[in-house]
Amino acid sequence: MNRNLKSGTGLIVTVFAIFIAALNMRPSDILAADKMPQKINVAFSSISGNMAPLWVTQERGFFRKYGLEVQVILIESGTTTAQALVAGDISFAQVAGPAIIQSNLRGADTVIIAGVVNTLTFQLFTEQGITRPDQFKGKAVGVTRYGSATDFAMRYALDKYGLDTARDVSILQMGNVPNLLTAMEAGKIHGAMLSAPTSLRAKKLGYTMLADLQMLGLEYQHTSIATSRALIKSNPNLVLDFMRAYSEGIHFAKTHRRETINILTKYLRTDDMEILDDTYESIIRTLVPEKPYPTEKGIQIILREFGLKDAAARSAKPEQFIDLTFIKELDNSGFIDRLYKTSPVAQAAPRTHPVPAPVAIKEKIPAAEKPVKTAVLDERSRPVAKQQPEPTEKPATVQITPKPVSAGAREYTVRAGDTLSKLAERFYNSTSKWAIIYEANKETVKNPNYIYVGMKITIPAEDQTS
Repeated sequence: MNRNLKSGTGLIVTVFAIFIAALNMRPSDILAADKMPQKINVAFSSISGNMAPLWVTQERGFFRKYGLEVQVILIESGTTTAQALVAGDISFAQVAGPAIIQSNLRGADTVIIAGVVNTLTFQLFTEQGITRPDQFKGKAVGVTRYGSATDFAMRYALDKYGLDTARDVSILQMGNVPNLLTAMEAGKIHGAMLSAPTSLRAKKLGYTMLADLQMLGLEYQHTSIATSRALIKSNPNLVLDFMRAYSEGIHFAKTHRRETINILTKYLRTDDMEILDDTYESIIRTLVPEKPYPTEKGIQIILREFGLKDAAARSAKPEQFIDLTFIKELDNSGFIDRLYKTSPVAQAAPRTHPVPAPVAIKEKIPAAEKPVKTAVLDERSRPVAKQQPEPTEKPATVQITPKPVSAGAREYTVRAGDTLSKLAERFYNSTSKWAIIYEANKETVKNPNYIYVGMKITIPAEDQTS
């Protein structure tokens, strides 16, 4: 009888312990525990800081937390990534917006469900000796792929410089961003659109940064999370679980600098702290949004570019290419806000078993690329003329103490971070007086929204600004 009593008591204690443990579990933990992990493939399209949220989500185990067993795959082509989505070889992709939009225009059911980086992050680097845009005439510049974000950025910049990409410059594709720097070192191209961390390597090698496109503040769907409408229809819970995990990955990246830099070290294959710190600050902390909504204005810019050759793009609307169902659900339910009010992700431990290196799928590049003829961008794709900084805009990186403005007009050399409105604020204490500087430099400044590093401009005396 004593034996039975002890046995019964032990059973009661065990059941009570299970009950208490269940009470302490979050609903998401219970759901994840109730089902076997679902195996899926997720692709990313480049080795750059823009991909960090996906890497962090994988490495810190957030996918597993929501019942997903994810294999991360590198596919160095946006076009190939879109094809893999349509074929069902991958379930989700972190990829440049143009590739998804273009595949959709061609009849695929690809769709953007989140926006990771919603502006251009590239810097235009040139070989030593090229210090002015007109020196590109008759030379070759490089992009990753035709139709990619680097391709758009290059054509956009050259157009602003007054160069005809169909006649003045040859544009060659090199496959990925690191290959662009390699091609510059080999003398195959004379300029390239680079992003962190490759841009930092170029700077260390002594290449000239002619322009920083982030200075434009142009909305552009640079990096996105995409899937297929077929998957959304057949398994919406999977999509929601993916976005829950991804949102936690973003939060962790933004709030855990040291751990995130360790992950960047692995995927960027560098231990250079200057490169890692710059990538973390300029991309993760600055550009990746807490709530990753895509940008409709940025998609419209892409459609206008495609519309120069594609009638379907001219009649398309940005909302055709996005599905906000899942990000809105996470936003409206308070899921994302709670991440930043508390720190639930701090409980997410690193994976306890080794994570295999991402599988790379490379697409062959023809040995010799021919220049591509393209029309100059439509006027509608250009930013508005007035260039006033947003209230949250950071001050210029380089602080300059000007001579007294009453001394008369002076020559000024444009530095990284400068805009006409910033210069007007610095010299005249008023951003609205940017037009005075523009009027004084119309012969060299063809577009008030685009001044390049190293450009020499005239700053009129203050008595000319009334």
